[in-house]
Amino acid sequence: MSGLEALRRYPDPRPSKDRLLLVMLPGVGIKAGDFAAHGLVAAAQAGRHVVDVTVVKPDQELYLDGAVASLLEEAVLAPARAHGYNRLWLLGISLGGMGALACATEHPEEIEGLILLAPFLGTHGTMAEVKRAGGFTAWQAAASTATPPERRIITWLQNRLRGAPGPQIWLGRATKDRFAAGHRLLAAEMAPGQDIEVEGGHDWAAWRAAFAALMVRGLFD
Repeated sequence: MSGLEALRRYPDPRPSKDRLLLVMLPGVGIKAGDFAAHGLVAAAQAGRHVVDVTVVKPDQELYLDGAVASLLEEAVLAPARAHGYNRLWLLGISLGGMGALACATEHPEEIEGLILLAPFLGTHGTMAEVKRAGGFTAWQAAASTATPPERRIITWLQNRLRGAPGPQIWLGRATKDRFAAGHRLLAAEMAPGQDIEVEGGHDWAAWRAAFAALMVRGLFD
């Protein structure tokens, strides 16, 4: 399929009619197989819920222009619903986090939850703009210089944080991550208990630790 570099499936071996589909989206420099190699697939399937995992690696430019939402709908989400999945979750690392959010802006009623690990939420300039405004819920699109995809995502986050219907948002972040400024702004307005900060930087050690800590808090319950 055009725009799709790789797609890998990791079905949970446990039998169950109540199956959840977790779609994992990598960031720049992350291979589709890295999620399994670094233990995130096993961690997702180690809890009490039966979780089938699909890893999707879109072309990078689809993240930046927001077109990743249409690709995910066509390649993964619509077929999953047709096969009986009624619980759909997205996990995105770094730029993959922006991809997960882009999909939520287009299909909020069809996604149960978002797991954002060190997400790229916008450029440093855009995050500085959000900070000057007083946070995501105070940000004003009319005065923004953000790109159109950033505007759509921030506007959606703004409405969701204000209580609009939509998927759950879980955030995993690290103290020395290069996108930490934006992560702190988002964490400050999230529901209690759905954000975790770990020691580390923008790397697999921090992402694994954050995901494990979020799993302990009851992801998928």
